[in-house]
Amino acid sequence: MKRTINHIALTFFTVLILVSCKEKATLQRYFVDHQESKNFITQDIPISMLKIDASKFTKEQKEAYNSVNRLNFLGYKAGEVDAETLKAEIAKVKTILSDDKYKDLMEFNDKGNKVVVKYIGTDEDAEEVIVFGSSKEMGFGIVRVLGNDMSPEKMATLVGVLQSAHVDEEQLKEVINFFK
Repeated sequence: MKRTINHIALTFFTVLILVSCKEKATLQRYFVDHQESKNFITQDIPISMLKIDASKFTKEQKEAYNSVNRLNFLGYKAGEVDAETLKAEIAKVKTILSDDKYKDLMEFNDKGNKVVVKYIGTDEDAEEVIVFGSSKEMGFGIVRVLGNDMSPEKMATLVGVLQSAHVDEEQLKEVINFFK
């Protein structure tokens, strides 16, 4: 009888450990899994590479801009795949971003494209900011914004500035050409 109880207890703990070890999908894992897949492009972009004219930025805008070190970009091109595959990939990303650790910062439509901005961290300190944009015609792109002393407020300011900034498209030629 004692042996049976030990076997049941051992089985219970083994099942508990296996269930708790189930790996949850993360954005970082999604990037790694798709970085060399067909119809995907990845690029690490140092913020200095964008060559944005910050001379007219306010103090808060400069602070926000200087808090960002680099951008990790993953893009998916819709043109060469069927609509169902695009929907499936967008659903995977949305599922990942629906995790409670991703907090909403802003959401907007820009020229028919939907853009969602989320962050990981607290209201005072964002560890990472995620920008997810999608379009039925072009596909989607995810940008992981990485830096130091970032805050959600600073990042909201920066997103607003970048929407109206004149970014040197030559620096992003590979990404732009991928979506053409």
